Amino acid sequence: MGTHTGRVAIVTGGAKGIGKGIALALAERGARIALVDLDSVADTAREIESLGGEALEVQADCTSPDDWVRVREAVLTRFGKIDILVNNVGLCPFTPLEQLDYATWSRVLRINLDTAFLGSTTIAPALIENGWGRIVNLSSDAVASTLTGLVHYISSKMGVIGLTRAMANELGKHGIAVNAIAPAITETPGTSGTPDEVKAMVWGQQPISRFAQPQDMANAVAFLTSEEASLITGQVLMVNGGVNKSC
Repeated sequence: MGTHTGRVAIVTGGAKGIGKGIALALAERGARIALVDLDSVADTAREIESLGGEALEVQADCTSPDDWVRVREAVLTRFGKIDILVNNVGLCPFTPLEQLDYATWSRVLRINLDTAFLGSTTIAPALIENGWGRIVNLSSDAVASTLTGLVHYISSKMGVIGLTRAMANELGKHGIAVNAIAPAITETPGTSGTPDEVKAMVWGQQPISRFAQPQDMANAVAFLTSEEASLITGQVLMVNGGVNKSC
C-alpha cells in the first residue's frame, strides 16, 4: 500500500463521491493530498488524517483561472511540490435536447471540460519541473452510449478525452503521463437523481451487473498514478462492468 509514498496529489471535487474515494485511496497508499472543492472538504480531510495521512483543504472554484493559481501556490507552499493531478469535478444533468439552452450547455462544458483544461495547464509547469507527473481526467462511458438527454454532458466528456490524448502527446517528453477513466454510473450523491429506467438500462448491459462504487474508480486512478503505469499514457480506461465500448 506504499505505492504513492512521497507523492503529492491534487484531487478536485474531493468533498464527496468519486473524488472523495480517490483522495482516500491515494492517501491510503502514502500520498499527501490537496483536496479542492467549492464545498467544504473537512470531512474527507478528517478521514485522511484518521488514516495517518496528511491533507490540505483548499476551497476553490475550479472554473476560475485565478483560483487555480491560488490552488497551485497553496499546495507548493504546504508540500513543496506537486506530482499528481486528478481532474474529477463534474456535473451530469439530464436535459432533453428540445429543452437544452445555451446557458445550460455552457455551464456543463465549463464545469466538465474547462476545469480539466485550467487545472492541467496551471499545474503542468510544476510537474515539468519534477520531470515526473501523472494527470488523470474523469470522462464517462456515456460517451459511447445511446442515452438521451445528455447532449451537453456527452459533448463535454468527449472533449475530456480529446484533451487527455492531446496533452499526453505534449507532456510525454517531460515524463508526464496523462490518462482518463470513463466510469459507469456510480453510486454517489450526484447520481441520486438518475432516472430508474436509465439505471436499469445501464445495468442490463453490464456483464458485471451492479452499481459502480467510488472505490472502483479510485482503484483505477491509483493504478494510473503509480509507477506501475509508467508506459501508459493517452488512454481511456473504461470502468463500467465490462460493457464493450470504444471511444
